[in-house]
Amino acid sequence: MNSKHHGKFVWYDLMTEDMKAAENFYREVIGWGVQDVGGPGRPYALFSKGAAMVAGLMPIPPEARQMGMRPRWTGYVAVDDVDTYAKRVVAAGGAVHRGPEDIPGIGRFAVASDPHKAIFILFKGTSEPPAGLDTAQGAPGLIGWHELQAGDLDADLTFYSGLFGWTKGEAVDMGQAGPYQLFATGGTPVGGMTGKSPDTPQPFWLYYFNVEAIDDAVARAEKAGGRLNGGPHQVPGGAWIAHFDDPQGAKFALTAPKR
Repeated sequence: MNSKHHGKFVWYDLMTEDMKAAENFYREVIGWGVQDVGGPGRPYALFSKGAAMVAGLMPIPPEARQMGMRPRWTGYVAVDDVDTYAKRVVAAGGAVHRGPEDIPGIGRFAVASDPHKAIFILFKGTSEPPAGLDTAQGAPGLIGWHELQAGDLDADLTFYSGLFGWTKGEAVDMGQAGPYQLFATGGTPVGGMTGKSPDTPQPFWLYYFNVEAIDDAVARAEKAGGRLNGGPHQVPGGAWIAHFDDPQGAKFALTAPKR
């Protein structure tokens, strides 16, 4: 993989308990196409929007289910050397839960977490990231924003900046919710960090899927069995957002330029 992608989110996986139900839900809500690309004993499907591959879908591995893992979205961050960065994660106070190991023909990965246990994946592909990564951030059907519900905002910003070279952007005052700290990869703001709410059991990464209009998308999500957790409301900059659990409990968000 070209080092120009180092430190950027390049892929996303949904681990779920019912692949077919998840396919149907996200097809209805986001308008994604679905392609089965799994092999014997390795179920896997791709979500796409037009020609752009957007994310993957797989069942929760049995060993992870036994450890209590619930359905969730996980982001892959590109690095130049997975083994080196796995060691850096640990040295910086994070943890490595699986790997580093190879996915034949795809790349090398390690499942990691920050010092407050938010999960992410280190990844180095054998080829360029999927088409769509460098497409306009607001294009419908793509992932438009990355948000860390942080255990400790300042400490986590230091951790990720030191690890991936992310740069600190504007901090938006959110009143009682505290500051919302923007961050950039390669100079472009791609996400924000905020202290997790007291009723959130564990810090986690939340991924925002672009839709054309928020009210219609919220209606589709609720009709398809999603649970609205917050919103829709407008955020600084003018975008509209809504937070959801999908029917199996995986958290995601929607973002749109208009109501």
